[in-house]
Amino acid sequence: MTRSLRSDRLTRFASQEKGIAAVEFALTLPIMLALFVGVTQVGEAVSISHKVTVTARTITDLVTREYSPLTAAQLNIDLQAAAQVMAPFPSTTLNVTVSEISTDANSKATVTWSQSWPNSANALQAGSTFVLPSSLSGAKISIIYGQVTYGYTPVIGYNIIKPMTLSDSIYLYPRTSSSITCCS
Repeated sequence: MTRSLRSDRLTRFASQEKGIAAVEFALTLPIMLALFVGVTQVGEAVSISHKVTVTARTITDLVTREYSPLTAAQLNIDLQAAAQVMAPFPSTTLNVTVSEISTDANSKATVTWSQSWPNSANALQAGSTFVLPSSLSGAKISIIYGQVTYGYTPVIGYNIIKPMTLSDSIYLYPRTSSSITCCS
């Protein structure tokens, strides 16, 4: 009788599909949640990275369209537009720097002027040497250099995606004149 009872219980347990499904779900749930969090955080980081690239290109392009001389107030308005380009992502960890790089007769590049937003301490030092890409080097040219950095911290899933700094930069020639004079 005992043996028959055990056999009957094993048969009933093996036939309980709901119990098996619950156990399988409990085993796969942590893996599915980790995968979901990882995919959403990577997706957000990729979206922000794309916005950083668009912001660098947009703000630098805005500055290249300005007429010389460019006032500090107008340049600051151009730089502040970066927050609108980054929307819907917050601009609290955003930094935008736009500089004019000029070369002399010997193709030595130096920073003519530089402005940064929201932290002006991140601007390049006027008069400092700058290394241009070889494809852009030449004598007596001026180039507008734009750089954007964004500190990305995932909302959840710190163990999956670590906080990182996303950045992009671009070089464009001034459009309205050979150079753009600006405040220091």
